Amino acid sequence: MKPYAKFAILVIAIVGTLGWLAATGVNETKTYYKEIKEVNAMNKDELQKRIRVGGDVASNSIVRNGKEVRFVLTQNDLKLPVVYIGTEPLPDTFRDGSQALADGRMRADGVFEAKQIQAKCASKYEGKPGYKVNPPVQGAPVQNKAAL
Repeated sequence: MKPYAKFAILVIAIVGTLGWLAATGVNETKTYYKEIKEVNAMNKDELQKRIRVGGDVASNSIVRNGKEVRFVLTQNDLKLPVVYIGTEPLPDTFRDGSQALADGRMRADGVFEAKQIQAKCASKYEGKPGYKVNPPVQGAPVQNKAAL
């Protein structure tokens, strides 16, 4: 066999393997965002796929048991029980009433098993009610020039 033919076979094998790895990696990591009402309407085959579900954490629903955390997501009067069995610690903003995004799969028992949780608390970054920020006045004297 000619050296160029061996090289061509090797290149084709490497490119084919990389293409196969890329295709399977994309299929395994893609996630679809669903609302709770959409999750409730999904069939068994669709529920096997990895999805993301968002909602508000119901008050007094967070129960910690070792590394497992159970809570309920609510959205438009719909509820979804979630269990988080992840290795990363939950975000500091994950609290009752906060908005959360759970990434994982639905189990046969109707509980969403999350591998990752993202949370945000919109009220944390808002000003106090009635608080108003006054814009600086142009041309106003600077009080402490040494601090600049």
